[in-house]
Amino acid sequence: MAQRITLRTRKSYNTPSNRRRIVKTPGGKLRYLQIKKLPTSPKCGDCHIALPGIPALRPRQYSQISKRQKTVQRAYGGSRCATCVRDQIVRSFLVEEAKIVKKVIKSQGKSSKNPAATMAPDASSFSAIATTTEEHVVPSAGAVTPAVPTSDAPKGGDDDEDDDDEGDDAGDAAGGEKKKKKKKPKKKKKAPGSAPSMTSAQATALQSEPPRKPVSTFFKSNIYPVGEIQEYLNDNAYRTTSEEKRAIEREYLKEDSTSVFNYNTIRRAAEVHRQVRAYARKTIRPGMSMTEIAELIEDGTRALVEENGMLSGIGFPTGLSRNHCAAHYTPNAGDTVVLKQEDVLKVDFGVQVNGRIVDSAFTMTWEPTYDNLLLAVKDATNTGVREAGIDVRTSDIGAAIQEVMESYEVEINGKLLPVKSIRNLTGHSINPYVIHGGKSVPIVKGQDNGEKMEEGEYFAIETFGSTGNGWVRDEGVCSHYAKMGDASVPLTMVSSKKLLSTINKQFGTLPFCRRYLDRVGEKSYLLALNDLVSKDIVQAYPPLSDSQGCMTAQFEHTIILRPTCKEVVSRGDDY
Repeated sequence: MAQRITLRTRKSYNTPSNRRRIVKTPGGKLRYLQIKKLPTSPKCGDCHIALPGIPALRPRQYSQISKRQKTVQRAYGGSRCATCVRDQIVRSFLVEEAKIVKKVIKSQGKSSKNPAATMAPDASSFSAIATTTEEHVVPSAGAVTPAVPTSDAPKGGDDDEDDDDEGDDAGDAAGGEKKKKKKKPKKKKKAPGSAPSMTSAQATALQSEPPRKPVSTFFKSNIYPVGEIQEYLNDNAYRTTSEEKRAIEREYLKEDSTSVFNYNTIRRAAEVHRQVRAYARKTIRPGMSMTEIAELIEDGTRALVEENGMLSGIGFPTGLSRNHCAAHYTPNAGDTVVLKQEDVLKVDFGVQVNGRIVDSAFTMTWEPTYDNLLLAVKDATNTGVREAGIDVRTSDIGAAIQEVMESYEVEINGKLLPVKSIRNLTGHSINPYVIHGGKSVPIVKGQDNGEKMEEGEYFAIETFGSTGNGWVRDEGVCSHYAKMGDASVPLTMVSSKKLLSTINKQFGTLPFCRRYLDRVGEKSYLLALNDLVSKDIVQAYPPLSDSQGCMTAQFEHTIILRPTCKEVVSRGDDY
């Protein structure tokens, strides 16, 4: 006979602080055991790794320990890791050194243009010239050194005439040295950040159909097109012309091509995204299955980015949510859903290069009824991009997005329906190899969590509009998963250990789906996957849907908050 267990609590919320599991006491009875939240270590403000030497505790415990236990004995000990502090110090020295070199070059340029200094050399200068002539000018017998022709000499300078006279005297003394060949001017090497060999539109026009040519074949110099540049406003307007901020950007561009700080890394991923989505928008039509559409996008992405393990590849599973489903749907193996004429399809896919993820999405419809819905969401996304900036509160961006979004209406069957922002979906920051970096960008007003955008951060500005309730819930079979970055729970099942090893090797902390596990050869893994999810090692992201019968739309862009400007790296000619 089964034993009955009594839950002695009235908390019914499915939150991290209200989780429990069944345990057996030494007396053989079953009881509910409350699972406490796992403590997390303080993170470095730049690279976001756990700060070594500082204990991982819950906030309540942190308030009870002494100040010396919350930091380590070095500069910025409780805020930045040693590596980031060292890098900042080195960059500061390099910036100062660059300023000094610039001043020296400028002063030398002024002295060379001063005629008084040129016409009145001192005795030491003459002695130095004489010594140099005796030591290095040893003409061969019978050689003749011709005088420099007048037409080749620079115009208007006594210095030039003196040089010609000296050349004649040397020629007479030498008795005929062979004529020296003029040196060809060396070609200047392209400086970091110079213009790419072609534009994004030109590269897309040369791309094959389906897209299979890697983008590196179009940009052999490894310099990829810059996204849309937007200048900062108000208090940050000085950044556009600040020499200090420009020096910081030049240092970023000098980083190795594989570095996450090099802007060309994410620009390469953005160029892949533009070319793949250009073909997808032209090819996707009603009658295609969801699996066909997903494979069309993912095969193109793998070819163009030259998939190479964790160095380059797909950023996250291709989202193909339809109608009232707003996000996190991708077909599992055996899915037979077919795209219909009246569907509103949201295409959300990502590309990663060296951990930098481009996250961009668009919506397609073949029914003119919903054109205004798409226009509202696109306008709201552009508003969010425009309002974003360094030191801007994310809650202010949400208020601006909601104001624009809800100014639109959609007429369906003769009835006007307002477009609503989906309140429990947000944009987010993006960290290397982590799609949800920790900060959120709301799309409605009133969600003030005190977060601000900071210099150097990457953000995905995405907005969702709905003709329904403007609130989503979990619905349907889960397909999206991602490994938690700081999870460390002992495993007992052999299959769970094997699956976790595969996830670490193939995906790391990047999101994945069941089709990707099938592709790498995993079989009969559902039990192990559910075990990892139940132990909070892997996070499940089930499909999110509004009320049945409504329509939802999505647009999204990835931006960089550079020191001097804001770059919309995923911007293209389409949206």
